[in-house]
Amino acid sequence: MDDSELYPIGDVARRTGLNVSAIRYYADAGVVAPTAGTPAGHRLYDVSAIARLELVRTLRELGGSLDDIRRVLAGEATLRELAATHLALLTEQEARMRTRRAVLSAIVRQDSTAEQVTLMHRLVGMPDEERDRLIDDFWAEVSTGWEPPERMVEWWRAARPELPDHPTAAQLEAWIELADLLRDAGTRQAVRRELHEVCTTGAGPLMTSAPMLDALDAATPIGQAVIDAARDRVPPDSPEAREIADRWIGWLTALFATPDSPGMPDTPEFRIQSADHMLAGAEWDRTPPDPPGPLDRYMELVTAVNDTEPEQFPYEWLAAALRASAGAGA
Repeated sequence: MDDSELYPIGDVARRTGLNVSAIRYYADAGVVAPTAGTPAGHRLYDVSAIARLELVRTLRELGGSLDDIRRVLAGEATLRELAATHLALLTEQEARMRTRRAVLSAIVRQDSTAEQVTLMHRLVGMPDEERDRLIDDFWAEVSTGWEPPERMVEWWRAARPELPDHPTAAQLEAWIELADLLRDAGTRQAVRRELHEVCTTGAGPLMTSAPMLDALDAATPIGQAVIDAARDRVPPDSPEAREIADRWIGWLTALFATPDSPGMPDTPEFRIQSADHMLAGAEWDRTPPDPPGPLDRYMELVTAVNDTEPEQFPYEWLAAALRASAGAGA
């Protein structure tokens, strides 16, 4: 394109992708004036004017107003300032659209009433303090009427949703369902019954006792070592895996120790038995209840709201490491 050449409006339209009427409109509106005119009154544009028209088209497609574009072309505002302004507006629009999509999806899924729609719309705009209060009220009621271990209550309360400032539609939909679950009296009663039974029947009192919870805390760094080794593809029969297997067995044998007994003996048979238990744990992990219970669903929804996927424990890797250590001689 020749810098000194003047182009008729038809050529300008083809080069910029604008139609002729739009180019005339921008000229009449004082946005991009023609460079010159023919005696017959036809508009002519040079390369600089064509470049400005191409910029106008881009900015209009990005939502820029004519006044903003005039200011940019006149040097009264920078492109960065214009972009920052419109980025903020787009962010607000996207947030509103995500909210609407979440509510509409919930309406379609639940065949909601008008009252439920109003409630859902309020839920997605609920401030952080009110969300926290709803969760705290839920766990307070679940813990009422019996005395769960204090540390267990702390663990339950720690698993809470944290809706970000700019949530996705999926996160909003999960929060709507979770909030509905938290407010439901039947769900609260079901969770209370489930946790009461887990903590007070069978092996529950032992598993939720302070010594056992202390022991489970002590296993946390060993479990993390197992997770790290599996993620790093450490061979289960390697010296590093053997050291982790020894730590695991050391923790496990001490778990059964009493003042009168040193605990379970560390034998190859015990390591193989422990490996079998790991494989059973892996199978249990692969077959969650269907449909999930209310507490399981609570945790699933918290995970969805937080957009985090809990790291799965590598039972198979630990089982292989335990078997390899048994074969190497414990």
